[in-house]
This record gives sequence, structure tokens and C-alpha cells, in this order.
Amino acid sequence: MSYLLVVEDDRDIAELVERYLTRAGHVVDVLDAGDTALASVRERVPDLVVLDLMLPRVDGLDVCRTLRRSTATRAVPIIMLTARSGEADRIAGLELGADDYVTKPFSPNELVARVGALLRRAQRWAESGETVLRHGAIVLDRDRHRVSDADREVTLTAKEFLLLEYLLQHRGRVLSRDLLLTDVWGYRYTGGTRTVDVHVRRLREKLPALAGAIETVKQFGYRLVDPGPADAAGALRKPGSRRS
Repeated sequence: MSYLLVVEDDRDIAELVERYLTRAGHVVDVLDAGDTALASVRERVPDLVVLDLMLPRVDGLDVCRTLRRSTATRAVPIIMLTARSGEADRIAGLELGADDYVTKPFSPNELVARVGALLRRAQRWAESGETVLRHGAIVLDRDRHRVSDADREVTLTAKEFLLLEYLLQHRGRVLSRDLLLTDVWGYRYTGGTRTVDVHVRRLREKLPALAGAIETVKQFGYRLVDPGPADAAGALRKPGSRRS
């Protein structure tokens, strides 16, 4: 049974979300302001947050930003539920660290499904037991939410971090764009598969050692190949090149 926090100042919507999530077997608390939500999280960390953007006193973006900065809550899945449907708003929310973005009006059943998908993903990653993932000189520290390349810290957005984490956990496997959208972006992400390509390109730019390691599988998806001995020493071999 999961403990969920719903932060929504529209009483009708809050009651609707609470009813459907409770019916799905979750324990749900509902709050109507950003500052009270942050105070509540300090007392009890939820398994997932459903977060409106337009909140009194402290808005949803600031709540999301605060949660992602805290060691205790940086890994808590966040679904933004908002009437702001513009692309800029969606990008701002996802870049701040939201795991999914649902616009109003919405289907309560679909929201429940998205919540379930994110909780399952969080559970799988928690059960893996790995807190540090490596690929050659690249180190991803899940607890500290940090990525370094040969001891140089690299700044990634929340989604870039999650995508890299997923690739590292599934290295060697061919991963379709649809699978990446489902497992990294959340249930039935509607932004289109192009967003996967954009984030892969950014990872390659920020982490040059991955430029040849993330292979493009034509018309399907991507695969992260294992580093060879030279890669572990910090010099990545491009796929197809020969060692002396």
C-alpha cells in the first residue's frame, strides 16, 4: 500500500483524484497549498506526489524544485496535474524534475494508471540495490543524484539523469523508444518519441564518452554497449574500431 500526497487547491478535482486513488488501494492525503505540502513532506515522505502548478503561497514549480533539491525527497516520483497545457509549461515542469505531466481536463483512470506505472518503476529501481552505476569513467550516484566523468561533475536535467540511469541498468539490451517513454517518462507519455532522440543527443553532448557507446538501432531505439578495458581506464572505444 503506497502513501500518496495530492496537492490541489480545486476542491472538486482534489476529491475526484482522492476518490480514484483510494479506490485503487492507496493511502491519500490532500493539501491545498504549496507551503503546507512542503511542511507535510518534512514530517512524512510520500511514495508519490500529485502536484498542481497554480497553488497559493508557494506554486507547484517551487514545490517541485524544493523536493528535488532535498536528499530525502529527490527520488520521490512527481506527477504534475495542471491546466497549463502549453509546451513551455510542460518542458519547464519536466526539466525541474517532474516524472510525468497531466493536463486538465484529464481521465481519472488514466491518472491512476500513470501513478501505478511510476510506483512500479520506483519499486524496481529500489529493489535493484545499486546506488552507484558505472560505465568506464562515468559514475552515476543515485543517492546523491550526481553524475561525474573522470571525476568531473556533469550537470544533467532530471530526465537526462533518469534516462542515463535506465540505460546503465539495461546496458547491452536494445531499448525501443516506446519502452523508454513508458519506463522513463511515464505511462503513455504524449510528447512523442522525438523527445527520446533529443535527450539521447544531449547525453552524448554532455558526456562525450557516451557518443559511441549509445548505439542507435535504426528505426527502433538505442543500446548502451559495455565499455571495454580501455574504456574502464577512461578512453572509450567507438563501436567497430579495432584495438592494437
